Amino acid sequence: MTDESLCVLVTGATGFVGRRLVPALVEAGHDVKAMTRRPQEYDGPGTPVGGDVSDPGSLGDAVSGVDVAIYLVHSLDDDDFEKKDAEAARSFALAAAAAGVDQIVYLGGLGKDGEELSAHLRSRREVEKLLGTSGVPVTVLRAAIVVGAGGISWEMTRQLVKNLPAMVVPKWAATRTQPIALDDVIRYLAGVVGVEKTYGQVYEIGGSDRLTYVEMLQQAAEVINGRRVPIVTVPVLTPGLSARWIRFVTDVDTTTAVNLIHSMSTEVLQTDYSIRDIVPGEPMSYLEAVKIAIAESRQ
Repeated sequence: MTDESLCVLVTGATGFVGRRLVPALVEAGHDVKAMTRRPQEYDGPGTPVGGDVSDPGSLGDAVSGVDVAIYLVHSLDDDDFEKKDAEAARSFALAAAAAGVDQIVYLGGLGKDGEELSAHLRSRREVEKLLGTSGVPVTVLRAAIVVGAGGISWEMTRQLVKNLPAMVVPKWAATRTQPIALDDVIRYLAGVVGVEKTYGQVYEIGGSDRLTYVEMLQQAAEVINGRRVPIVTVPVLTPGLSARWIRFVTDVDTTTAVNLIHSMSTEVLQTDYSIRDIVPGEPMSYLEAVKIAIAESRQ
């Protein structure tokens, strides 16, 4: 990470990733603007600023004087999230360019270009492109499931293994993915801020383990319950039915669950490790990430 103190805007500052990233950037010596739709309610570090990516007129003051903008916004809880996220990305790109922002950092989704991607991952790719349409260089970090207290994917996992003595899962639960600890995501995001060699580049980030969703459930169950959960795989269980089942035993929104589950049939693995040339260090294992997430959930 650059030693220079920069003015960094964090969109979604009160969200799952944003609320952990802001203090890390402040600690690194940056002047951080925490963007939220309700700045009067913000009580975290940094300077609260009002802004809503779905309201272009609200973005001018937020991006004013900013060197680096970190874009952490998505709308999985909306039935038309692809259109909503595309419009927001266009608006933000224009506002950033008008304000003379040097770099946009975007946390996208892991998955190879050219593959048949889910609507969720297609949307993440489109946002990557749209953020760069106004000329501001974009640094993209692509991640799979982020494991940390408060994350939607983690909450689905935690509540399922906590609330069910056994599970019936669809065949896509045998798909492999590469979960990453929230702490490592924060480390990578902070590590590319202001680093010119990362401008216009796409990096893949992942944890140290490649696991199927079944293996993730089993490892989490061992930590949470002290034992594995019996799991039966069935050939037919649609994303819609899966989401309704998840909604029945967890408090995850059904629309969000459907959009996430559609992505789980696509194998998403890290194949490029060049991020480690920029931000050295070994990422955590899934088991380490789970233990930290559980400890933080109990605080």
